[in-house]
Amino acid sequence: GSRLRPLTGDCPKPLLKVGSKPILETILDAFVEHGFRRFYISVDYMAEKIIAHFGDGSRWGVSIEYLHEKERLGTAGALSLLPERPREPIFVMNGDLLTRLNFGSLLDFHVAHGAVGTMCVREYEMQVPYGVVETQNHRILDLREKPTQRFLVNAGVYVLEPRALDLIPSDQFFDMPELFRNFVRRGEETAVFPIREYWMDIGHIDDFNRANGQFAEVFPE
Repeated sequence: GSRLRPLTGDCPKPLLKVGSKPILETILDAFVEHGFRRFYISVDYMAEKIIAHFGDGSRWGVSIEYLHEKERLGTAGALSLLPERPREPIFVMNGDLLTRLNFGSLLDFHVAHGAVGTMCVREYEMQVPYGVVETQNHRILDLREKPTQRFLVNAGVYVLEPRALDLIPSDQFFDMPELFRNFVRRGEETAVFPIREYWMDIGHIDDFNRANGQFAEVFPE
């Protein structure tokens, strides 16, 4: 949460209020709405505040347990702290995202494609602010004025098969992109699920302010 200081000086980023509630509570509500009941929250910075807010999950009619990181383990490394290997596919999601993604549809997609891991992606457009010259040796082949390039970017939401956890090292920093690189190296089946619904990564103050302005419309009470 360093990019959101001073807001995160005395509050972990997932507990920052967007609209009427903390970001992580909106995430939890969305999963509960789609029928999910068992959750693990990985905690480190100001863990006690997150635990105090969510407790055991009974206020939402769900079970919440906590994975305590003694040092930063990255977006995948904390999964090595799970007390037991799950029997069904699991969702992994960053705690600073707001989305109207249908998690049930994502799970159905994952299962239908037989993937060991499914990564949600978002289309990102970037306009080059100059005229682009395409060349071959010394010759000009084409000129394009301020072209727009489109990319698929990692949206921070994943579904993993239980056996995927075998590739995550214990007590080491390990990010989710590295896990998916391992899938690719091993020739494992992977899938991408495009998010076309609302999605906001709250990484900067501008994102935080924009999300607050949009919250009432996107997440009506």
